[in-house]
Amino acid sequence: MKKVIALILSVMMCASVLAACGDKDTDSKASGTSNGSSSSTPLVVGYNQFNEKFSPFFSESGYDMDVASMTQVGLLTTDRAGGIIYNGIEGEEREYNGTKYTYKGIANVSVEKGDDKTVYNIKIRDDIKFSDGHVLDADDVIFSYYVLLDPAYTGNSTLNSLDLVGYKNYLYNNSLADTVEISDDEIKTAIESNDDVKAIIADYNSALLKAEWDWAASAYESYGMESQRALYEAAYGTEGKDYSSLSDEELVDAIIEEYGLDFEKLGAAYGADLSADLNPKIVEFLTNAKLAELGGDPVGNIAGIEKLSQTEIRVTTNGYGASDIYQIGNTVSPMHYYGEESKYDYENNKFGFDKGDLSHVESMTTKPMGAGPYKFVKYENKIVYFEANETYFDGAPKIKNVQFKEVEDADKIPGVQTGTIDLTDPSLSLESSKQIGEINGNGDLNGDVITTSLVDNLGYGYIGINADKVKVGKEPNSDASKNLRRAFATVLSVYREVAIDSYYGNTAEIINYPMSNTSWAAPQKSDAGYEVAYAKDVDGNDIYTADMSNEDKYAAAKDAAIGFLKAAGYTFDDASGKFTAAPEGASMTYKASIGSGGGGDHPNFLVLTETSKLFKEIGIDFIVDDIEFATLSELMNTGEQEIWTMAWGATIDPDMYQVYHSSNAGPGAGSNYYSIRDNELDSLILEARQSEDQSYRKAVYKQCLDIILDWAVEIPVYQRQNCIIFSSERINTATVTPDITPFYGWMAEIHNMEMK
Repeated sequence: MKKVIALILSVMMCASVLAACGDKDTDSKASGTSNGSSSSTPLVVGYNQFNEKFSPFFSESGYDMDVASMTQVGLLTTDRAGGIIYNGIEGEEREYNGTKYTYKGIANVSVEKGDDKTVYNIKIRDDIKFSDGHVLDADDVIFSYYVLLDPAYTGNSTLNSLDLVGYKNYLYNNSLADTVEISDDEIKTAIESNDDVKAIIADYNSALLKAEWDWAASAYESYGMESQRALYEAAYGTEGKDYSSLSDEELVDAIIEEYGLDFEKLGAAYGADLSADLNPKIVEFLTNAKLAELGGDPVGNIAGIEKLSQTEIRVTTNGYGASDIYQIGNTVSPMHYYGEESKYDYENNKFGFDKGDLSHVESMTTKPMGAGPYKFVKYENKIVYFEANETYFDGAPKIKNVQFKEVEDADKIPGVQTGTIDLTDPSLSLESSKQIGEINGNGDLNGDVITTSLVDNLGYGYIGINADKVKVGKEPNSDASKNLRRAFATVLSVYREVAIDSYYGNTAEIINYPMSNTSWAAPQKSDAGYEVAYAKDVDGNDIYTADMSNEDKYAAAKDAAIGFLKAAGYTFDDASGKFTAAPEGASMTYKASIGSGGGGDHPNFLVLTETSKLFKEIGIDFIVDDIEFATLSELMNTGEQEIWTMAWGATIDPDMYQVYHSSNAGPGAGSNYYSIRDNELDSLILEARQSEDQSYRKAVYKQCLDIILDWAVEIPVYQRQNCIIFSSERINTATVTPDITPFYGWMAEIHNMEMK
């Protein structure tokens, strides 16, 4: 459940997956120093499965991000409340929870806001070293920016969504590119009449169908098919046509020919709006065609990123975005390691790699290196080994060796008890709380064996619905499609309370908007317009009353679901009380995927299974598919999932661009797994970025949240607390980062930790 989609290159290591805290210490440790590593006893941290994507550029899971973060430093620093430290070199003192803390970083930043442009002046220290002894300077900052802004970049960073001065000109290598706009009508006309655009579509359709042939080889068994061919023909072949005389290669070629240029028909079979992928390719072609007519000069750099000296950088954006500074303050990675020194010459527009070719950067993905507190040694036998970076700018770590060790969830608490691990993050349920209390011998979460820390999770649990897969007809945003999804959302929502209470007890709460309660932008019950999610029927009336029992609520939800499905066009038999047929484009069977490995140990498992029972009563098959987490992740990345449950990891700023903007919708396009494409939502997301007025931004984000709920693609479920347990017997708990917050995890001051 810990798929974390966040800014890969965050400011500092302040939002670790294991966001632990120890005993409160009134002495500031944010600027503490050490004369060197003193403990030979390794700190062993229990982690879930790694994917070995340990790159500061290409990490995906929260666990892999933590490995990378151990080795990296951020350009800018944040405090415990998530605020930017503008004077990191000198250090800033800020109060949190009654205690004053001093925060230091590797750079200072000043912001100059103008009518049209915003300028960020960054000054970095001249004595920061990477763990191999190379000095960190402006060239490393420039290199890191250009990797994230390269047209070939495929990681999760959204730095390229900033309106950087000159960025579009750099992408197109033309000084007039930012003057060119392509309209929807131009795209439509080109699709109908431009031979070159038709060739783009043909190549795209062909590549997709060939990729789907490869997909069928690994998926046919899970679909109950006897072979790769059987699944491929069922998914993409023409109904009633006999392909038996064709070889495998001839089969694929024949089906490619049958679809030809009809990407809408292919999208219907694939289950996604392929125009989301195709349109950017067409826009790129049309833009280049216009530029060929206009002329213009070659552009070898991004005008808004300037190196002023070896310690000074200036970044300029068009307009102002409240969240921009968090992206500008990304991780600074070594150019001489991730890039190629022979290909770096700032004055001649060479930035450490060939534009459009990040192969060398990607080749270093499994072996991170940077200026962080620890050096990566190796990943072996499911253990990541680190050793202290003696040149770390805030003092050499006191623990010389650290290990991140893969363990099963069931082994986390016993592991701390027996000494195989020292610190880990079990899911805090009623059962695990009881287990910890019994180990301590006092019935408490804190004792002589285990010390427990709880802090609100920077994220939330949810159930998602893919609008491209769960729809009526071809339009995922039609009223009928929304009513179909509302039927599912209504029933899923009514079971949230009983499921989360039985799993978490009082360590989690139900949320009604798709945003973590840790954010200042999250709607609160006291806010005007606050509503319980999916608690109105198809006519807009309240489904529930205050005096209803749980059973009454379930019955009311069932009636409401029937109303939504009827409105969606489903055929209902009054005599049997069941639906008998689905409208075109919809189905009588939907699958909800959960990644708990078949064991059902997941807070939303009860939500899904109870929902399945209710829909069975009315003739709809709601199948709960309990699979491995890695399998679920693959389904989401390929856009094959229909309904699923996971947890988002949030960022410090509540920017919604990465998760909900249309540009990130569709397989491989980004992390808009809901396939929500809404022009009004897109405009509001961008509008909220441009203001620094927090109350105004909160109001705009409330409009965004209402649109998301109207689409019925996300059911917000719970806000939980992170549980970190660590050995009271082996860790000096007084040295653990004090006053942990969702924005300032235990790793933020790992260099100060000591073993007993």
